[in-house]
Amino acid sequence: MFSQLYLGCSGWNYGDASEKGGRLNVFYPDNKTRKLSYYSQFFNTVEMDATFYRRFYEHMNEGLFIGMTNATPNDFKISVKVPEIITHEKRLDINKNVVTDLNYFLKKISPLESKSKLGSIIIQLPPSFTINDSNRLEKFLDALRNRSDLKNHNNIAIEFRHNSWNTEGVLELLQHFDVASVLTDSPAQENLVFLSNENNLTSRKLAVVRFDGRNITRGHYWYDYLYSEQELIPWIRKINRIKENTDTIFVYFNNHYSGKAIVNSLQFKELINNPPLPENEKRVLEKAKKYLRRGHN
Repeated sequence: MFSQLYLGCSGWNYGDASEKGGRLNVFYPDNKTRKLSYYSQFFNTVEMDATFYRRFYEHMNEGLFIGMTNATPNDFKISVKVPEIITHEKRLDINKNVVTDLNYFLKKISPLESKSKLGSIIIQLPPSFTINDSNRLEKFLDALRNRSDLKNHNNIAIEFRHNSWNTEGVLELLQHFDVASVLTDSPAQENLVFLSNENNLTSRKLAVVRFDGRNITRGHYWYDYLYSEQELIPWIRKINRIKENTDTIFVYFNNHYSGKAIVNSLQFKELINNPPLPENEKRVLEKAKKYLRRGHN
């Protein structure tokens, strides 16, 4: 099977200096740099998580996404996270018009689809959404399948955040609806190791992998984590196995603090690709690694 691999970061608009957690100097040359355009010179995809947050999402319109399509190359893909009003506030309850909310969301991002730049639609469930809510999840997926304006979307992925979903029944449910289960690399304390099992694929069309780092601070994810190459190599093997059974794979590094995701994404690209990185990407990688080693993190 020929599989298309898309590799990049979760988010791009980190304009602060690296000392404050941003990517200025460690990746972006200066504060005048057009960030998405510059970013897309090095990666073929990005995950947009600003759509998740109500404070950003409610101000978004189709014009924003038209601008994003114009700022990126023709083969660039943009994955989007479903708004929190659907996943965290209404908790996929079809009696609260969440399918209508999703359709409204899809209309906002429609320029991505019309320009063939839409990657995966990621539905990230809250940690409090457990296997006890499986009936609600099934009704939501069934409603999606039966809506004529949604049923053609074969790029939907569900990200679980609670270990109660570690059951064969859940995998069978997602397989039935041909929805991908997001694979993650997360802190050990979260007990989500089952989500790093590449054998738990639920769609032959799509696979999504997210690297969240391995730190937890005060009970929450903290994305100030730099993966070592030794930690990445097992995932190289996993991705190569996933390629054998999946049409399209999206890999995102979400350890965004101080540009660490940039370093790890380029390292991953270097490890998995043959031939190796072109010279301009090698220079960017080495510059970022040296900058972080000097303690600017």
